[in-house]
Amino acid sequence: MDISIIIPAFNEKDRISETINKIVNFFSKNNFKYELIIVDDGSTDNTIKIIESLSQKYLSSEIKILKNQKNKGKGFSVKQGVLNSKFDLVLFSDADLSTPIEELSKMIPLIKEYDLVIASRNLPESNIVIKQPLLRRFLGNIFPYLIKLFVIRGIKDTQCGFKLFQRKAAINIFKRLTIDRFCFDVEVLYLAKKLGYSTKEVPVKWYNSGASKVHIIKDTFNMFYSVFLIFFRHRKIKSQS
Repeated sequence: MDISIIIPAFNEKDRISETINKIVNFFSKNNFKYELIIVDDGSTDNTIKIIESLSQKYLSSEIKILKNQKNKGKGFSVKQGVLNSKFDLVLFSDADLSTPIEELSKMIPLIKEYDLVIASRNLPESNIVIKQPLLRRFLGNIFPYLIKLFVIRGIKDTQCGFKLFQRKAAINIFKRLTIDRFCFDVEVLYLAKKLGYSTKEVPVKWYNSGASKVHIIKDTFNMFYSVFLIFFRHRKIKSQS
């Protein structure tokens, strides 16, 4: 089975090396044919130099680097990676691997039956090894209710940064994406629903990263605002399945 892995990266010099090593080792051991596409989102640290060094260590054909000239946002970066991918399966993951790459093993069998398989922290079987701070957990509990009310029903966790797609669905969804920053996950799932793609939510092991790029006030406001934009921008889309 062939797979493209998309990693958006912004100032990740302290953890990108470990992340790349873990991903490469996992796919090498499991005999996958893969490409790792890292989209640098205008980093101002040594992220690019570290990635370039590792791409020389491993097969250069397996690690690809895309660069945004300035910081454009996580959604924009993931979109660029997806639209430049080539394999039948497409996975995007956070650069911190809060969801360990090994959790993909739970999702691979299901992607044969569904168009999207998404990791979830909010199912009864989910294992939150390291929890978020109390305020983030509070906001994280409010946000799903807003999503359910205005955009998507039936999804317990829209924001977990570990989602697997069949290629046709990925391209069709991401070419329509309009949200550049953190609420892009909601738009992805909303578009999937509107376009008639099937989605399966899977419980995963998850570790909170202490170096989150989310600004607790500004990004929370933007996410709530984006929910309404998503609904109005795509309300006329009809299922293509």
